[in-house]
Amino acid sequence: MYHISKPLFLYCETPLHAGSGSELGVIDLPIQRERHTDFPKIEGSSLKGALRERVEQVVNVDYGARPKSDATKDIELTFGPEGDGDLHAGALGFTDARLLLFPVKSMRGVFAWVTCPQVLKRFWKDMKVCEGVELPFDNLEMEVENQKAKITSQEVVVANNSIVLEEYAFEAEEDTILKEVGNWLIGHLFDEDNWWKEKIGKNLVLLSDEDFRDFVNLSTEVITRTKINNITGTVQDRALFTEEYLPAESVLYSLVLAAPVFPVYSKSEKEDKRKHLSDKTHEESDAETVIQYFGDLISKKANNRLQVGANATIGKGLIRTTFLK
Repeated sequence: MYHISKPLFLYCETPLHAGSGSELGVIDLPIQRERHTDFPKIEGSSLKGALRERVEQVVNVDYGARPKSDATKDIELTFGPEGDGDLHAGALGFTDARLLLFPVKSMRGVFAWVTCPQVLKRFWKDMKVCEGVELPFDNLEMEVENQKAKITSQEVVVANNSIVLEEYAFEAEEDTILKEVGNWLIGHLFDEDNWWKEKIGKNLVLLSDEDFRDFVNLSTEVITRTKINNITGTVQDRALFTEEYLPAESVLYSLVLAAPVFPVYSKSEKEDKRKHLSDKTHEESDAETVIQYFGDLISKKANNRLQVGANATIGKGLIRTTFLK
């Protein structure tokens, strides 16, 4: 059982395609979505794989070397053994990355981040189980009617207290609780980027659950791609397909779960030998040590950057992370 959970925020710097496979619908290659809400997400397995690949790069892990280096042993203790999954479990776990803020084209302010009461209530519940995370609001009992909106400032208002997102107009009013949410995000999403801090404080919009669902279904990026025949220089026959992307500036979050390092058994020994991370002084690496080790890897070694999903060679899926230790 995991002992500690901490939030990991994911900010899409480029469009992201975490694919769910091929479909027979309008879009050939759609993104991953929650079954019951249709909200976009990133599967926990996809996120864990991307994070593991990133930290393996920055610490120069070599699984073929014998004996294994301390860096390789530490990665296997935290993320799980490579090629021998029955030996022991990893001490780190990751929940599915849930969508928190979705960017939508706005007639004023260029774009706005939209969210909804269901998303914020779930976010509030998730943050309450994270140790050391303090929220300035006790609860998020917020309701919004369809075709209406709550905003944090007049920055996105066109006229007569109305905002226009894509081609839809909403009657809007400023909301104190939403401003508190925006102020909290300002202090935790962007460490150094003052321009984005200012924008998220002014361009945050709360829509009804139904309106939000419509936007995250109809306002994602859908790109038509094809393949060029190298010999003829023309489009190759039957090589046309459409691919869906979560747009740049989307914000998601996942919970990083930590347990003490599990006992490690050798095939010739029956007794357990609890290991510890090589650069720590603990005889037994507890959950707090594991979470600190992961935080140091992602922030200091990986510089809060990783790539998630498909099409890395054309610059897709570049993510900036913020880990609240």
